[in-house]
Amino acid sequence: MPLHWASRLAVACAAALAPVAAGCGSSEQAAAPEAEVQTRVFAADNGGITIPAAPRRIVATGYAVPALIETGAPLVGISTWERGVPLMSPEDKATYDSLEKVAGELAAETNYEAIAQVDPDLIVIGVPAPILADVDVELLESVAPVVAIGPMIPSEWREVSREQADAAGVLPAFDALRSEYEAKAAELRAKYAPVVGGLEFGHLGAYGDVSGGMFQREFDGSWGTNILNDVGVSYYGQVEEPGPGSRAVSENVSVEQIGAGLGEADVITYSAEPDGSVSDAVRQVLDSPLWQQLPAVQAGRTIPIRYTEAATYGAALTTLDAVDEALAPLLSPPA
Repeated sequence: MPLHWASRLAVACAAALAPVAAGCGSSEQAAAPEAEVQTRVFAADNGGITIPAAPRRIVATGYAVPALIETGAPLVGISTWERGVPLMSPEDKATYDSLEKVAGELAAETNYEAIAQVDPDLIVIGVPAPILADVDVELLESVAPVVAIGPMIPSEWREVSREQADAAGVLPAFDALRSEYEAKAAELRAKYAPVVGGLEFGHLGAYGDVSGGMFQREFDGSWGTNILNDVGVSYYGQVEEPGPGSRAVSENVSVEQIGAGLGEADVITYSAEPDGSVSDAVRQVLDSPLWQQLPAVQAGRTIPIRYTEAATYGAALTTLDAVDEALAPLLSPPA
């Protein structure tokens, strides 16, 4: 890091110490003059971290952004999280728009000086552990305690969002959203149990490699499938050569192998955009003559699923509404 840039960050930290009990420098320097800040040790991806017991100024990045907006955490800065905007309530969207953006969509787009300027007492980095290498955690720790909490596979948003809410001190709000989601998922599971239990489902994902002529097949626990799993839908098969992260629950396959990948499915779901359109990765498959030969396609059993980017219980409630709408035709099959 250039020396002049480091000096500017140090100045920003020093300035933050004057009006508030912020975490720039040593714990002695950061202590509030009127009272000692209560702390606790929190188990994060980056180890056991001493954090404020009741943080008052939080910076959130990545998956922590929607989780902490939904639960009313005291945020002072966030990364952008464009993929989740269509899933936000009007109130959450207004909060998202109003907050200072201190990082971009990628971990490598973290603005360290901007984070120092908003004077946090806790920084929650919501990125998967392998991506944490793109963040200068040591530099951020000179500003405030840093907890890294990110998913390794898509379905882990449930556990991860709870840990993020715990670190931020907003578990009651989190628990309320989780209870609402679980009740609704149970209702839909009972509603669709008579029609989905005996069917083999396959899923066409949105992240295929168009330039390489590859489509994405998703299995249980992946982006397009994990919320459907909660309503009783299961996806047959497994990744042929599992890899780290999402590669444990999805794989890219040549479009020429559509028949081998999805030929046994009684029903095929596929990821759709919020407005019902599809990505280029999905379109290349839907336009293929091989797609038309699949038994599920010929039987009219292909189902678009919107809002597959949900990574919080609040957002997943929106996905459940979309799933209910999408699965409804299965209750009244054609004569």
